[in-house]
Amino acid sequence: MKKQKKGATEGGIPIGSVLVIDNKIIGRGYNRRIQKRSAILHAEMDCLEDTCVLKPSEYQQVTLYTTLYPCDMCSGAILFYRIRRVIIGENQTSKGPEEYLRSRGVELTILNDDECKALLIDYVQTEGPFISKQV
Repeated sequence: MKKQKKGATEGGIPIGSVLVIDNKIIGRGYNRRIQKRSAILHAEMDCLEDTCVLKPSEYQQVTLYTTLYPCDMCSGAILFYRIRRVIIGENQTSKGPEEYLRSRGVELTILNDDECKALLIDYVQTEGPFISKQV
């Protein structure tokens, strides 16, 4: 939740992500598309970048936590790195390819966390939809 809030305080989109292995955080990221003028710096991509390179077998052991349901691009990265577990704060503000990830063996847990929802709804109401933000 800290990374999600950090993005918001920097004028960005309030989405955060962490990678965990054996109950230890090994990577952290947050959406920095606006701050870095990047088309691809979503929270999950920033988190993967922060993690550096793991052995392929290690990616299969991680759990990815993310504020919002991963988009198609981030879902592709999940599949590419063979990440098997994803914990999602909420999936009402934006939808992603949920059934596709499940069909490829990814275990999804959707928390529908009220704090995640509130931050994202507030952002959309004050700033507009995520997609309309120009980078």
